[in-house]
Amino acid sequence: MNKILNNKIYDLEERTAKFAEEIIELCKKVPKNAVTLPIINQLVKSGTSVGANYAEANGASSKKDFKNKIFICKKESKETMYWLRILAKATEELADDWRKLWKESQELTLIFSKIAINTR
Repeated sequence: MNKILNNKIYDLEERTAKFAEEIIELCKKVPKNAVTLPIINQLVKSGTSVGANYAEANGASSKKDFKNKIFICKKESKETMYWLRILAKATEELADDWRKLWKESQELTLIFSKIAINTR
């Protein structure tokens, strides 16, 4: 069941998929050059991996497998925060858009941290 609080979707699979879609859409707007191309590549990989690993966690075969996938989600989300920061510096004209995604990545990191702690 989806929960909506402060206009945020709390269906985490949907939320992480939307996060990945927003990263892809914004990356399409970035001017392509020797500096931005490798950063875009890394950002798309880490940003889309968050949702993919969460989907895998939901299909985990054991509690240990679930917790491992959740830790990967957290790790990928933190990596995404890093690449968002770097790309914001490389494309300052899109800084507000990157900041919004950075905040979402930070929130996802906190959510996955809490899930990992609560999974016993």
